[in-house]
Amino acid sequence: MIAVRPYRDADDQGWIRCRALSFLGSAFYDDVRPVKEHYDGPSVELVAEEGDELVGLIDVELERVPGTVCSARGGLGGMIWNLAVHPDHQRRGVATALLEEAERFARPQGIVRFEAWTRDDPHVHTWYTSRGFEPIDSYLHVYVELDEGLRDLFPITEGLRPVKLFAHYVGGDRDEIKKRFARVHDCVLFERRWLPD
Repeated sequence: MIAVRPYRDADDQGWIRCRALSFLGSAFYDDVRPVKEHYDGPSVELVAEEGDELVGLIDVELERVPGTVCSARGGLGGMIWNLAVHPDHQRRGVATALLEEAERFARPQGIVRFEAWTRDDPHVHTWYTSRGFEPIDSYLHVYVELDEGLRDLFPITEGLRPVKLFAHYVGGDRDEIKKRFARVHDCVLFERRWLPD
């Protein structure tokens, strides 16, 4: 049986492993973190466990002032920085249970909406939209390799020779960027609002 509870410092290694394994099967496969993020302000940090195994996690940073963590779209928001489910436990309601519990913790603190950035994994987009999230913004994540003209874009500086580049593209010619570079991802901002209590 899956149990959702607050994150504890002792969960650190299980949290890191669960996130890494979950992200391996997504467009964020190379976004590996050796330590768990911690937040300066208020947050909701939950884990899901089955027996002694950590099988899911969610971190939501909560605003105290609108527009300081989330987009300035009215009302206090919570940014979902991490939401992951171990691959052996996906499609069993773990992420939904984490989301619902995070919302339950956030509502009494005046939060009226959650936001989440994610890449272009169709199953992830389907999950968010099926939970009441709507896409509200996007830009491109662009990876530029040496053989794709990297040094033309980023000339050699004294002692510095770029071999790979990760960049955000916020311009208007997305199709051209997608044609020019092999690895380009749409990065989409989803939002879910609810009525204040």
